[in-house]
Amino acid sequence: MRRLLIPLFCTLIFCQSCALLTAAGISSQGQPIKEVPEPLTSLQSTDPKIDHSPWTALLQKYVDEQGFVDYKGFKADQEALQAYLTTLSENPPTEEWAVQELLAYYINLYNAYTVDLIVKNYPVKSIKDIGGAWTKAIVPVGDRTMSLGGIENGVLRKMNEPRIHFAINCASISCPKLQNEAYTAANIDEQLDKAAKEFINSNKNDITEESPKLSKIFKWYEKDYVINGINSVGAYINRYATTKINTGAALNYIEYDWNLNEQQ
Repeated sequence: MRRLLIPLFCTLIFCQSCALLTAAGISSQGQPIKEVPEPLTSLQSTDPKIDHSPWTALLQKYVDEQGFVDYKGFKADQEALQAYLTTLSENPPTEEWAVQELLAYYINLYNAYTVDLIVKNYPVKSIKDIGGAWTKAIVPVGDRTMSLGGIENGVLRKMNEPRIHFAINCASISCPKLQNEAYTAANIDEQLDKAAKEFINSNKNDITEESPKLSKIFKWYEKDYVINGINSVGAYINRYATTKINTGAALNYIEYDWNLNEQQ
């Protein structure tokens, strides 16, 4: 009997692990994913799949140049925010969408629903105080529901575009700033470059030639930073940094500040 129970126990553990991985945001929920070409070029189209201008209007009202967010303003303007979220949810991407359209959609989807999560739990000191912030299925996309972790890990990271880590915002001080404009297919490459340069050269990193201190984003997603087929955080940073890290320099990491990125 005990011999029979052991395989059954292992099977249960395996299934539980699968469920945890799905809950932790590994699953794409069947969303279309396309690998980003190198180099990526913006899509010059007169017929965008989604009109992201309502998101730009909200961002320009409630996000300052430093990326700090007026969550009280968003809370007072929930009708406009919900209208944009509904547009995203009711117009899910398809395989026919260009990679630029997909990137813009998923980045805006992540950022807008993160703001919505904070607004619904406001006041809150940190996104980490919200149970299941990245694992709960709170993002409806067509007839499916995703987690924020699913958008990031199950979709965006699988598109092999490391600059997404500088574009999505987790509502925290140490995160890359929330840009005050929506990402669009027509400007996606330029916007991602801007986000990468701003974050890498900001005070969220202390880049020196010999002893750089970096955001933990570069530690957590180390495998994503690839240059010419070679995985190298230093080489990737040097593509955008004004101060270049010497080859072989030891990389140190700065403690992450999870406090809310709220305007004071």
